[in-house]
Amino acid sequence: MMLPTATATAVFLTAAPSSFSTRRRRSRAIFASLSPSFSSSEEPLLVRAARGEDGLPRPPAWMMRQAGRYMAEYQALAKRHPSFRERSENTDLIVEITLQPWRAFAPDGVILFSDILTPLPAIGVPFDISDSKGPVIQSPVRSKEQVRELVPIDLDMLQFVGESLKILRNEIDGKAALLGFVGAPWTIATYIVEGGMTNTYTNIKSMCHTAPDVLKGLLSHLAQAISDYIIYQVNSGAQCIQIFDSWGGQLPPHVWEQWSKPYIKQIVSRIKKECPNVPLVLYINGNGGLLERMKNTGADVIGLDWTVDMTDGRRRLGNGISVQGNVDPAFLFSPLPVLTDEIHRVVKAAGPKGHILNLGCTSENTRRSCSTFL
Repeated sequence: MMLPTATATAVFLTAAPSSFSTRRRRSRAIFASLSPSFSSSEEPLLVRAARGEDGLPRPPAWMMRQAGRYMAEYQALAKRHPSFRERSENTDLIVEITLQPWRAFAPDGVILFSDILTPLPAIGVPFDISDSKGPVIQSPVRSKEQVRELVPIDLDMLQFVGESLKILRNEIDGKAALLGFVGAPWTIATYIVEGGMTNTYTNIKSMCHTAPDVLKGLLSHLAQAISDYIIYQVNSGAQCIQIFDSWGGQLPPHVWEQWSKPYIKQIVSRIKKECPNVPLVLYINGNGGLLERMKNTGADVIGLDWTVDMTDGRRRLGNGISVQGNVDPAFLFSPLPVLTDEIHRVVKAAGPKGHILNLGCTSENTRRSCSTFL
């Protein structure tokens, strides 16, 4: 199997801050010459890799947070529309931001520009986003009464997501996979209980012991809502869904087993019944101690962060499941031969099938991980 050095390097190298315009032109040419073209009737390479198909010409490559702060086009658009909520809840802006990196670099995956908290108002949890504090939830949910006040997800409030996916699917026209994404129940619950970002997770971790029934009720409600939201994304055109349990790695493995895994399994089980052909990717920050447990959720692909050696990750997961990752974004600032060698190493370690080349983002804050480099 040929290694995708030129293709993957083009994707990753264009994220480096210097010589952007020259590298963008070069990457377009590289992708045009090396990336296989897909008709609208064929399944994209990324979807086939997620399923672990044999005989693919190369691993597909894309980057989490592709629409990053490094792109001049994005920076100009953000100046005109400084509100993140506006950028992520306006169909025209969502489509434009989502397509910016695809038009520039033609990666194998095009991920919807959105946020894991986007569906919260649709279940009765309003929130704001502060430039300095990030997400802010004025009334954290910490009681049975507040959980009972939550409502089934109102998908009519999320029409901008469905409309955007439909437009994007037509724009991409089979040349790449269209990805949707959601937050896992534990991660979403963390924001809802804490009221926003946290470095200690004090309230939600305490709730595991002081108010377990409240937390179970909240997580169950979120699992149902997130399942509905995934199905909505799929029906609107998403071909693959990534589940972000961003804060799952903040739990000891046995606690994650109790408070996160069952609700992820509930989601996966339902999606497998209602959308059996749509692969699910599960990603957790700091997942080195959770790999075997993640495999048992039923997800099709396990994302590895950069703290896990790909060889070790593949050994622990086996060859019966696909993997995604896991180049350290810091390599984007390395000399080209160093980056090339690292891409070779990761691809070789991942094995001849079931690998989606990506960055292995991890940090205390998802928004500061890949976006630090992008």
